[in-house]
Amino acid sequence: MTDETPWKRNEVDSPCVKVCVVHPEARICTGCLRTIDEITRWSKMPPEERREIMAALPDRQPMLRKRRGGRAARLSRG
Repeated sequence: MTDETPWKRNEVDSPCVKVCVVHPEARICTGCLRTIDEITRWSKMPPEERREIMAALPDRQPMLRKRRGGRAARLSRG
């Protein structure tokens, strides 16, 4: 008789939610809240580093304040 439990790797899952848009000011992905460097290196990172990043992600949400006014507002800010 065989075990019906599917095999699962013991590693930190990716926080990617398939919304890959980099915020122009915060320079983090608006979907997963990782930096471009973190996204690029994710598959080669040790599990400890991935866990540290995963723990820090909720604190990054406030960095994504809404942009209002488009190009005209940016120009007026100088």
